[in-house]
Amino acid sequence: MIQIELINEGQLNAPAAAEFEQWLAPLSAKLQATGEVCIKIIDADESQYLNQTYRGKDRPTNVLSFPSEIPDFVDSDHLGDLAICMPIVTTEAEQQNKPLKHHWAHMMIHGVLHLLGYDHIEEDEADEMEALEVEILAHLEIPNPYQ
Repeated sequence: MIQIELINEGQLNAPAAAEFEQWLAPLSAKLQATGEVCIKIIDADESQYLNQTYRGKDRPTNVLSFPSEIPDFVDSDHLGDLAICMPIVTTEAEQQNKPLKHHWAHMMIHGVLHLLGYDHIEEDEADEMEALEVEILAHLEIPNPYQ
């Protein structure tokens, strides 16, 4: 099972750690993944700063994934960190006519898949990652976010 550490739990309109863990349960089961993920809910300014600093893109984004770079000889089950931008997630949910909780779940699952080594740079990788997202979200009774 993947465990969550939520940096700023209780932030207005942000999901609680228990919700994130509930959303992660089908991902953990499907991929037999275990470990810890630290999630920080951030604002647009911090998202833009992180996106510019680490990806060279001067704009805020919905979720950023930072895989753990702990050396193999160190005993740790930390998978990495997610920075999820509340205003971007909220705006996207509104624009896409999705329930906000559904979009939160999708962004968190998307970010954790990145921590587990999945990517969407090449078309075949994107197809595989999106199929996993759709399958995992279906277990949560959340419709396909790509339709």
